[in-house]
Formats: sequence, structure tokens, C-alpha cells
Amino acid sequence: MSKILIIEDEDAIADLEKDYLELSGFEVDTCPDGLAGEKKALEGNYDLIVLDLMLPGKDGFDVCKSIRETKNVPILMVSAKKDDIDKIRGLGLGADDYMTKPFSPSELVARVKAHLARYERLVNTNAKPENKMIEIRGLKIDKTARRVWIDGEEKPFTTKEFDLLTFLAENPNHVFTKDELFRKIWDMESIGDIATVTVHIKKIREKIEVDSSNPQYIETIWGVGYRFKM
Repeated sequence: MSKILIIEDEDAIADLEKDYLELSGFEVDTCPDGLAGEKKALEGNYDLIVLDLMLPGKDGFDVCKSIRETKNVPILMVSAKKDDIDKIRGLGLGADDYMTKPFSPSELVARVKAHLARYERLVNTNAKPENKMIEIRGLKIDKTARRVWIDGEEKPFTTKEFDLLTFLAENPNHVFTKDELFRKIWDMESIGDIATVTVHIKKIREKIEVDSSNPQYIETIWGVGYRFKM
């Protein structure tokens, strides 16, 4: 049974999320503030964390950053704040997804299931002994160890950044729309929210491109999407 931690200071929301997730077969713990939630996340063995942005004690941004420094567990950030800058910041700190309140409990359950399924496939893939490498010009991707080098220098990648880069590199010269990439990497419909893909492309470019404004690897096809150039 997958174990989920909900860090949420509004009791009514936390209880509703907990009820729906438990009805779907998950074991769920809740925590009402950032400091205690961070401690619980770091010390506990959770399969996924639902993290509110506005928390007493320590905000969700700082909690996310702290968790991501030591754990690769999926983090689903939720907030009533609708500004793209908050979404960009949250995803940039390593959150795997960002949901804007209000949202339906069934949507939360669907996203939790999608992230857990992808993470399970990731773990199973890493259990294979053979190393699968992708080498394109100065870019080197170790699919088994999930490590990336550019011109011999290793770069740190979050789970979704790595998945997105690897998918594009394995399908060079093919133009993918943002919706297609969201469905492929996040295993769900974008529901009109494709800023997540844009943010991750930007973070990837900052790590692998000499000049991110003039990319040599991931090219923007205006009005369509993105293409990995060979």
C-alpha cells in the first residue's frame, strides 16, 4: 500500500484529501504546518507528498527545496495562488506537479495515481543491471543511473527534467506539442495547463545549453512545441 503525506494547514481541506485518498486505497498521514511537515517528510518513508504552498512555520517553497535535497519522492504542490511565477518557482525547486485550488478531489486522486505509477516504473527500470547510454554531441545521458553530463561536467536533474530530456533525446527531430509532452511525461491530460512543460524546458536548457536563448539541443518550434535537434 502506497503511503502519502499531506502537508496542509486547512483542516477541512486536509481531511477531504485524506478521505478520498484513503478510499482509493492509500495510507495517508497529515501535518498542519511547514516545519513539522518537513521533519515528517524527511524522516518518514513516504511514496508521495502533497504539499500546500502557504503554510505556518515554513512555507511550501522552502519545504520542497529541503525535501528535494535528499529525497527523490514525487512532490505534488497545491496552492490557491494562481500566478505563474509561483508555479514556475515551485516547479523550479523540484516539485513534480502544481495544482491550483479549488480542484476536485477526484482530480487529486488521478494525479497522485499517475505520479506513483510513473515513479514505480522509474524504480523498476533502475533495478536493471545494464547501463543504457545516450550520447549526442557533448551531451551524455545515463538512463540507468539517471545522470547527465554536458561536455564532461555532470549536471543535477530533477525526476521530471530527466524524463523530459531523455524522451526528447530518444525521439530526435520529432516536433512534440506541449500537450503531447505533458501527457507523455506526466501521464495525464494537461487540462489546459501546460506552463509545467515550459518551465521544465527552461530549466533543462539552463543546464545543457551554452546559450539558452540560442539552444543547440532543444529547439522551440513557435506555435507548435519543441524538437530535439540532431
